Amino acid sequence: MAKKREPPSIKGYPRTFDPNFKGPVAKSKVSSQVHSCSSRGIEIRITNRSCTDVLCCIIFILFIIAYILLGLVAWVHGDPRRVAYPTDSKGHFCGQKGTPNENKTILFYFNLFSCTSPSVVVNLQCPTTQICVSKCPEKFLTYMEIQFMYRTNKHYWMYYSQFCKSPFVKPAKTVTQVLLDDDCPIAIFPSKPFLQRCFPDFTTKNGTLTVGNKTIFEDGSGKKRNAIELRRAANRVNKILDARAIGMKVFEDYATTWYWILIGLTIAMLLSWLFVILLRFTAGFLFWVFMVGVIGIIGYGIWHCYQEHSNLQGRPNSHLTIYDIGFQTDISMYFQLKQTWFAFMIILCLLEVFIILMLIFLRERIRISIALLKEGSKAIGYLPTTLIYPVLTFIFLSICIAYWAVTAIYLATSGVPIYKVISPERTCKHENTTCNPEIFNTTEIARVCPGAQCNFAFYGGKSLYHQYVPTFQMFNLFVFLWLINFIIALGQCALAGAFASYYWALKKPDDIPQYPVFTAFGRAIRYHTGSLAFGSLILALIQMFKLVLEYLDHRLKEAQNNISKFLQCCLKCCFWCLEKMVKFFNRNAYVMIAIYGKNFCRSARDAFNLLMRNVLKVAVMDKVTDFVLILGKILVAGCIGVLAFLLFTHRLPVMIEGPTSLNYYWVPLLTVIIGSYLVAHGFFSVYAMCIDTIFICFCEDLERNDGSREKPYFIAPTLHGTLNKMQLVPLKQKE
Repeated sequence: MAKKREPPSIKGYPRTFDPNFKGPVAKSKVSSQVHSCSSRGIEIRITNRSCTDVLCCIIFILFIIAYILLGLVAWVHGDPRRVAYPTDSKGHFCGQKGTPNENKTILFYFNLFSCTSPSVVVNLQCPTTQICVSKCPEKFLTYMEIQFMYRTNKHYWMYYSQFCKSPFVKPAKTVTQVLLDDDCPIAIFPSKPFLQRCFPDFTTKNGTLTVGNKTIFEDGSGKKRNAIELRRAANRVNKILDARAIGMKVFEDYATTWYWILIGLTIAMLLSWLFVILLRFTAGFLFWVFMVGVIGIIGYGIWHCYQEHSNLQGRPNSHLTIYDIGFQTDISMYFQLKQTWFAFMIILCLLEVFIILMLIFLRERIRISIALLKEGSKAIGYLPTTLIYPVLTFIFLSICIAYWAVTAIYLATSGVPIYKVISPERTCKHENTTCNPEIFNTTEIARVCPGAQCNFAFYGGKSLYHQYVPTFQMFNLFVFLWLINFIIALGQCALAGAFASYYWALKKPDDIPQYPVFTAFGRAIRYHTGSLAFGSLILALIQMFKLVLEYLDHRLKEAQNNISKFLQCCLKCCFWCLEKMVKFFNRNAYVMIAIYGKNFCRSARDAFNLLMRNVLKVAVMDKVTDFVLILGKILVAGCIGVLAFLLFTHRLPVMIEGPTSLNYYWVPLLTVIIGSYLVAHGFFSVYAMCIDTIFICFCEDLERNDGSREKPYFIAPTLHGTLNKMQLVPLKQKE
């Protein structure tokens, strides 16, 4: 049995828990360090803390200063217009005000057949001339056709010449000369703007792919082409165009249902708040409401999947498998398959069985969880400001995310236009070398590589700053991860300090200090910034290694063999487990920091040793309570999700009229479900931190005190009585 520590409540010691109190002193010497509780006249000593992990605090502050300086430097060199506006082959912005291209907002490609990959198109590195135009072509025309039409009607040339580099009086050049000089496209096709770029207007008629109602057309060089070849030339442009159509439909659905989504999230917030309040008075009853509600919602999902599966019986193509239809951008096609609904039904059945088995085998331990929930609800009831703290965390996180995104954009757009030699046939030995577009036609490269072009590639430079832009991007990402983890750690430490002040108050709520959340937050910032930065640094390093592994896996995917893939999966699994373990230890270390005010390493060690000495209690009390809170989140999200499903599918016409003519009802439905879960997570995360803090304090209470009058337990009598029955605490307090 662990040795009992010196009690904090004997004569000369403060009645509330004070781990840093070093012994009884005369009242005259501590008059400036105490405040009195008017209801009892008990002097409660304010803990004298010192700054912890000062070196890490200094490093953290230096990193923040460097991060701010990096943002300022990126702001000076970067130009976000390079992201907002397309750039032609000369590096000029399309649609920029105050320039000759002000009214030319769309990028046009001379020969789209040269673009063999959509990533090349989007990244503006397609080996063809690109110019800014005011509108996309609307008809089929070739340069040879224009030469004949010009003789009878000059209007055709006026229309065609707007897609040339510079205006010409007449089409006097031959096709060969036009190809060599690259002054005009040899053919134009009906196109539509997408992402401010002209893409072919693909349509399907009776299962046949067409472009501008044509399946076969000339490419201007005397060859016959068809729509399939044009799509193959930009082999994934079709997916981009399909994504455009889906994106427009999704946008329409959001525009129609945005107020219903806000109403659903508001109801989720009120429901979460109501659950937190009711848990204080009816924790046992509400727990079984959680259980029945979750089981009922999953049961409804099973029944709905069965109904959909039955309704698809006999329908054509419903017997196909997901493998048969492959990847489809139209997600609704998957819902026309029996296999999809059968898979959903199996998953929900397994989840239902798992929850029921957990309830059966953990029925005794659930009684302890209910007692902990009641105690946590009582603590939150005395400290209601803790429910507002997640809003502060959300604001801090939003600021960090916005700063990181803006800095990344400015870094990515830093530099001057860089031009590269691009050859359509990919045979030029000077391919990808830097060039100057102003004098390119007079250089040796133009004579050695006929048809080669000097096109804009990206933004960069040869200065020291531009050479280290990739390094700055890595630094930007790393500090972002560090700050995100620090903000979360600060919230956990502040809440732990507030809930610890509740637990160690002998007479509640009289002995609870005023403004406990504000006081704990200020104490964490003033004394323990270094410790919180230390813990968040460890987590940020692990997350950075994970991102590097993901990046390497993405870049080397095609070159990997089975052994390297296996090792890659093992590394990912190890880092995932390591991250979860570090998060668990950090969370408990922050609780010990909030209570004792020690540095991070000592707090983490003490928390680990304390939990290992009470490993049975951890399994019985803490983790079962986490399971209960997860079910509470599922219940909130499930209730709102069922209501949203009935509303968006028009199954509540008698009660309320929902939105009509939705393209994809699952888009606002998933938004409501995920948003409701996040809202519930914000409220229940405070609850989880409260339970974890009370659990740590409870374990410490059992080791410090023995229940005698000199060393009484600080645990609530109701929770003490429940734990007696499970023999997790001494059966009775000593006289």
